[in-house]
This record gives sequence, structure tokens and C-alpha cells, in this order.
Amino acid sequence: MYQIFPLTIVSALFFTGCSTTATPGQSVAEQNSQRQLLWSDEFNGNQLDTTNWNILLGDGCPNLCGWGNNERQIYTADNHRLEDGNLIITVRKEGDTYTSTRLSTKDKHAFKYGRIEARANLPVGEGLWPAFWMLGQNIDEVGWPLAGEIDILEYVGRAPGEIFTTLHTAANHGGNATTRTFPIPNIEEGYHVFAVEWTADWMTFHVDDQLVHTFDPAERTEEVWPFDQPFFILLNVAIGGNFGGPEVDDSVFPQEYLVDYVRVYAPE
Repeated sequence: MYQIFPLTIVSALFFTGCSTTATPGQSVAEQNSQRQLLWSDEFNGNQLDTTNWNILLGDGCPNLCGWGNNERQIYTADNHRLEDGNLIITVRKEGDTYTSTRLSTKDKHAFKYGRIEARANLPVGEGLWPAFWMLGQNIDEVGWPLAGEIDILEYVGRAPGEIFTTLHTAANHGGNATTRTFPIPNIEEGYHVFAVEWTADWMTFHVDDQLVHTFDPAERTEEVWPFDQPFFILLNVAIGGNFGGPEVDDSVFPQEYLVDYVRVYAPE
């Protein structure tokens, strides 16, 4: 989500026999019931809990105009609400302006290792780019991409029926990021659980009960593996940009990104 350069999708799937933490015959939900829940936001209140989330505003200027990706939206404090146990991010076209919401847990909650997951229903339409992702807590000190980025979910409306999981590091970022494109028919229908299992040695990415990407590099240098520090969580919907695509279908607005919960479980 913080690409800086146009993202060329390069599938990188590394399997080295590491565990996916799945027990035969046991669903992820059943597994999670046996794990320690470290933190969650169930979005059951009447308004967003700002002890959990920062509401980011504007277009990224002057320091990161277009949020580093030539994105077209402006983030506001008015494009989200809580309703029926969901965080609802509404994406609108208001005149010539696209508006949306971007939230982060920076300086409030950050996590190192474990299972980080969200249950969400995606917005659809060409030009839309919803995401559930993480950035290294030290980003203000070392910058991007050295701080690292974990994209647990990216969906772009120009590529229906697919999801993307991506890791950005100093060694591989932007157009050379480690990315897995995974086809999931009807991913646009209903809710799905998007998750990363993160250990000191590897990461596995999951949609519902399905393993979609394993990252287990041979090297553990700072440039290749910045994932030995806390990361904070982000939720947003971008419009257009280098990854969302140059075309936006204005006929689809408004669209809603529904997030039932975000949960963080302790490592097994």
C-alpha cells in the first residue's frame, strides 16, 4: 500500500515445509478459540474507538502526496461509521473529489509475531483498492521500505476474483515486491477472513481456511527480513493510483468496505 513505485505483480511462493498451524479437520475458527487473544476491535459500539485508531486525513501532502502511489482520494473524518457490529468505510465521489477513510493503530497498538486477522466484505468496482496491512513501528526513524510492510489483503477492482498478499522490504519493494496473486472466485461476495501467521522465521497468509502464500527467505538481514520488530495495523480504501489503476468507474459509487473485526492472537 506504501509502494512509491508502480507495483508489477511478481508471484513469489516459497514452501519449505514450515507449519501453517492448521490441525487436520480443525477450522481456523476452532483453532483460534484455543489461542490467546492479545487485542481486538469488534466494532460493536456507536463510534470508532480512538484509543485504538488514528483517523488519517487529507491527500498525503506535502510529505507524501497521493500517499506515495498517485492515489486520487482524500481521506476525511466523515467517511466511516459503526453499524450492526461493523466498521463501514464508505467511498464516495463528491463532485470531482473522491473521499474515503484511512485508519491506523500507530503509536497506540503494535504487534510482533502472532496471527493478525480481519473479517471483511469488500467494496467492488474498477479503481477501488481496499487494504488491510501493517507497517514497521520504526518507520519514522528509518523510513520506508527499510521499516518493512506486510500487506495481508489488497484487492483491486480492475482484477475481480483475485486477492494480493505482499511484503515490501529494502531488498524487494515497489515493482520488485514479494507478491502472491491468488484467484478466489466470488471473493466479492459476503465476508471473508484475511490473516497472516507471523513467526520469527516465516509468514503464512490465509483467506478463510486456505493457505495462499508462504514467505520463508534464506537470509535474515535487515534488508530482507525487517519483521523482527513491532508493526502497527492499517485499514483503508484507496482510489486509482499506481496499483488501483488509471481508470475509475464512477458509476459504482458509493461503495462500502465492511470490517466485522480485527483480531490479534498470540503466537502458538
